[in-house]
Amino acid sequence: MRNIKLVLEYDGTNYAGWQRQKNALAIQQVLEGALYELTGEKVTVIGAGRTDSGVHARGQVANFFTASRIPAERFSFALNSVLPSDIRVLESQEAPHDFHARYWAKAKHYSYSICVRPHAPAIARNYYYHVSDVLDVDAMKAATRYIIGTHDFRAFQSAGSSVKNTVRTVYEAYWMWEPPCYLYFHIKGNGFLYNMVRILVGTFIEVGRHKMLESDIRQILESGDREKAGPTAPAHGLCLERVYY
Repeated sequence: MRNIKLVLEYDGTNYAGWQRQKNALAIQQVLEGALYELTGEKVTVIGAGRTDSGVHARGQVANFFTASRIPAERFSFALNSVLPSDIRVLESQEAPHDFHARYWAKAKHYSYSICVRPHAPAIARNYYYHVSDVLDVDAMKAATRYIIGTHDFRAFQSAGSSVKNTVRTVYEAYWMWEPPCYLYFHIKGNGFLYNMVRILVGTFIEVGRHKMLESDIRQILESGDREKAGPTAPAHGLCLERVYY
């Protein structure tokens, strides 16, 4: 059996996230269906990150085992010939037998896209969270420094997670403004809690609206209280950019 590593790009709009679902269509099952069509094998595709419903990816990584004789580098072309147009395999290669897309990951980079103007976008509506308020971007940038480093991010985790250790390390986090109205948040860390990035974004937006102070971020972290943080930003602005090994 060979272990094949894939790098994937997908538009998550029409999917119930990465992980296979019983009553909804997910990226994982579409990919496994495409592999069955190509190889006749019922394989399990392992993803580096379980992106939620509506979340996109430019650099999702996955792996699967196969006895197929399709050359590793040709899997991308073969899969793209049968996958829907909103899922694309950018790279395929043979990996060490013990490679695991999730457990081998050392860090992940996510981005979050916001359109700041009175009226919502039409063309980019599936990729940008629309905010009609004027935001103090400088205050948002200043507040971001409090999350750099190793912290307990329990306050920035949605209910329903079974994770016991809520300490994570954020290597870098920053905002970028692109005139006339586009705002991007980038964050790289060794791992993220359930909805952590979206809650961080929602909280920073409250800072930008002057509904919270920059220093409140530190107090929220120290409190561990989800109720003190801001709302969860919508899924469609989030994108998994890259997984590091």
